[in-house]
Amino acid sequence: MSGLLLLEQGLNGLQFGLMLFLLAAGLTLVFGIMDMINLAHGSLYMIGAYLMATIAQASGSFWVALPLALVCTALIGMALEVALLRRLYERDHLSQVLATFALILIADELTRMIWGPQALLLNVPPALAGSIEIIPGAPYPKFRAFIIVVGLAVAAALYWLIVKTRVGALVRAGASNREMALALGVDVKLLFTLVFGLGAALCALAGAMLGPLLAVQVGMGENVLIQAFVVVVIGGIGSIRGALVGALLVGMVDTFGRAFLPAIFRSFMPNTIADALGPTLAAMAVFILMAAVLYWRPTGLFPARG
Repeated sequence: MSGLLLLEQGLNGLQFGLMLFLLAAGLTLVFGIMDMINLAHGSLYMIGAYLMATIAQASGSFWVALPLALVCTALIGMALEVALLRRLYERDHLSQVLATFALILIADELTRMIWGPQALLLNVPPALAGSIEIIPGAPYPKFRAFIIVVGLAVAAALYWLIVKTRVGALVRAGASNREMALALGVDVKLLFTLVFGLGAALCALAGAMLGPLLAVQVGMGENVLIQAFVVVVIGGIGSIRGALVGALLVGMVDTFGRAFLPAIFRSFMPNTIADALGPTLAAMAVFILMAAVLYWRPTGLFPARG
């Protein structure tokens, strides 16, 4: 039974890590290429989840809603970049933090005005309801397995886009040396807009995948944004490979910590103390991991620069 529990929690950690990767990939590209701290990244995740739930309810189909939500969120992200964020690139990071924090508050209030304060329901598609047996005697929810497949497919597609294509070469050039890319004639404004749109679409995909598992509600992007920033710091700014490795590390540490630390502490201390200490240390574990990585590798595991 303990082996099956380890397998189940390992898959849960993989699923959570891959969803964090979808958020952190866009965030690290925006940060690495534009030198832009965008606290409103989590708001795009929230907007994508709300659009997904709304279109799914209106159309009656999860599969119709998915591409529409991604496209709509990408367009919203690009419009936001052109209308507002473009003006912040030359400002200092404090100005960027203040402006994008204001965007979080605006997005939350607009969402509450449009959809109301109640959480929206996003159902698992019927084809992915129920469980499958990963190995005999180890059932695992189909939808969570689907999330893992989607996350791995997106990671592979992003790797191909960044490493194997001309667009990816321009992105890497922008992340490594923006001034040189400008000097070589790269249309940096268009590049920035497209990268921001891609990041917004990845946010929407994460919201669509996690919507059936978590509540689609106002403010849902703030908590996950903190973890996404932790992933970016651990992996290295501007690095897709670093975002993937960092996300998997954070996903595994968070999942295993929450699942096993209380039980471990109960084996050698009173239950009341263990039940209080275990969840607290589990919540701290990813930040301890970040501190350890920064001690040994101040620029992250796989920084794009250097």
